[in-house]
Amino acid sequence: MDDNRRQHPRRAAFITAEYTVKEGTYQDFIKNISADGLFVKTWRKFVAEEPIALRFPLFQFDRTIHVTGKIVRNDHDGFAVIFDKPIHGLMCKEGQLPEIVNEGECN
Repeated sequence: MDDNRRQHPRRAAFITAEYTVKEGTYQDFIKNISADGLFVKTWRKFVAEEPIALRFPLFQFDRTIHVTGKIVRNDHDGFAVIFDKPIHGLMCKEGQLPEIVNEGECN
């Protein structure tokens, strides 16, 4: 399977994420998320395959998720990341995602 393809369903989100890449540490919004990756909305562009570390609240505002991965694609409005290890709390049966406490349904 191609590394750039999602294995799990995604959900629209509006979650502030802090991420660190070779160039520095930044904050932008997660546009959508799945158990195996996410898309960050930003004007910044990074090199494909560049390692990235991300921190963001997901299920509870007082609990921060820490994940690592790599940038797999740049688009005009941001970049896609595939995680090194899936977020198990986002894996669900029958293609449905669990409720994410701090999300926004946005297109």
